[in-house]
Amino acid sequence: MMALEQVLAAVGRIDRRDLILWIERRWVRPQHEAGGYVFTDLDVARVTLIREMRDDMAIDDEAMPVVLGLLDQLYGTRRRLRHLVDAVAAQPEEVRRSVAAELRRRALGGDDA
Repeated sequence: MMALEQVLAAVGRIDRRDLILWIERRWVRPQHEAGGYVFTDLDVARVTLIREMRDDMAIDDEAMPVVLGLLDQLYGTRRRLRHLVDAVAAQPEEVRRSVAAELRRRALGGDDA
């Protein structure tokens, strides 16, 4: 866990005002405690991503919520897919073979359902 000033130092190329604005806009959602904001490693990674998208990719403040929303959806889908893969892996060999065969059938048949 990191305090706001530590995040600013770790991420670089971002000032306090911008980070506070991103928190107010809910682009980053650190915990708020008596001593101020507390950031997880995931929060710091998101701050870094926002800074890179803003500075390196020129994504403006109007587009940023759309891009972040799409990324959140993508990460959520990846997380659900990982759960599905783990659930299938926990099944008996016969079930795993059956699932693999069905996936091949759908891929070869072009069935995206």
